[in-house]
Amino acid sequence: MTDQRQPGADYQRAARRRRIEAVLYPAGALLVALAVWQLVIVVFSIHSYLLPSPGSVYDTLTGQWRYLATESVPTIEEVLLGFAAATVVGIAIAVAIVTWRPFEKAVYPLLVASQEVPQIAFAPLLLVWFGFGLTSKVIIAFLIAFFPVVVNTAAGLRSVPTEMLDLAHSTRASGFTILRKIRFPFALPHIFTVAVIGAVVGEFVGSGDGLGYVLMTANGRLDTATLFAAIGVLVVLGLVLFLAVSLLERLFIPWHVSQRSVGGGQGTGR
Repeated sequence: MTDQRQPGADYQRAARRRRIEAVLYPAGALLVALAVWQLVIVVFSIHSYLLPSPGSVYDTLTGQWRYLATESVPTIEEVLLGFAAATVVGIAIAVAIVTWRPFEKAVYPLLVASQEVPQIAFAPLLLVWFGFGLTSKVIIAFLIAFFPVVVNTAAGLRSVPTEMLDLAHSTRASGFTILRKIRFPFALPHIFTVAVIGAVVGEFVGSGDGLGYVLMTANGRLDTATLFAAIGVLVVLGLVLFLAVSLLERLFIPWHVSQRSVGGGQGTGR
């Protein structure tokens, strides 16, 4: 009986150690980075308007947290709406690219060519068309997230092993059944991608609120402590969105290799 329980106990200890390491290593790296940051300021006598100390950034975060939290709301709204629109439209176009060869030949080269122009170049034009409100920021976020969604989804839909497709065709499965039960499960890991860039770019170009607006106004005042604080909030926002996507992956594609590795090699014994 002891020998039978030992592998399970070893697995639990190894999983617990991995969870602890997943927290300790990043925390240790962050502490080292903060220490180096403070040391550089002291050694080179850098003025605060050029590089604020970690302590002053922390004081700004704690002192202005209500303001930063309020300005985070429109940024989050723009990110979620822009990415949701990019996901819906991007998946539809990716499905058409993979399943309809003439459409791929006609549209895919145009999509690639469109990426040669930075999306920020369209921002002033979008502001002229749609104004300084929510719509223009959502469209910019959509444009920046759209191409990665299309490319990643198309790659995922094409990642299905040929043997599985041949087996499905041999059972006379319809194209819709193959798409729903085979192609989409393989594409989901590629679809789950989140971008915060678009909303912030839109707020840079023209806005009266949002974290991009905070960055612009702080830059104009040479308030680098607020700049770093807003950047820190953006980092936290990105991490939260990343964790949300990871949760969705666990719910919808627990079989995927990324989730097996997070879970400590659950699938290695299969």
